Amino acid sequence: MKRKASAVWSGDLKSGKGKISTESGTLKETQYSFSTRFENGVGTNPEELIAAAHAGCFSMAFSAELGKAGFTPAAINTTATITMEKTDAGFTVTESHLDMTAKIPDIDQEKFTAIANGAKAGCPISRLLNAKISLDAKLEA
Repeated sequence: MKRKASAVWSGDLKSGKGKISTESGTLKETQYSFSTRFENGVGTNPEELIAAAHAGCFSMAFSAELGKAGFTPAAINTTATITMEKTDAGFTVTESHLDMTAKIPDIDQEKFTAIANGAKAGCPISRLLNAKISLDAKLEA
């Protein structure tokens, strides 16, 4: 399986602008720029897209692992926070932190935590990132 996205950039780093599109059309010439990446401009940025990908991937991986264990989640809500820092090598994504809450009937805390940690490690986006991956998982009653 292969997925595609494209980016077009015009101009210098600080005053230039770009557009990002996905093959599916979900993003179509979506604006990104220096201000959307390093300040608070209108549009998206690569780190925000990585955070969205990680949150979505983890939620699906967690659901799959729950299913293998005989559980069906009523809801899984995940937020990923990407940390980018300037290192000796340049700007680097150093961490992705997952905050997840879930409603899962008939599961105990120990099983919930074990399955969540397995999904964190097994999610393809977790394995893609060369960064610290952390998780706060909360089981809702």
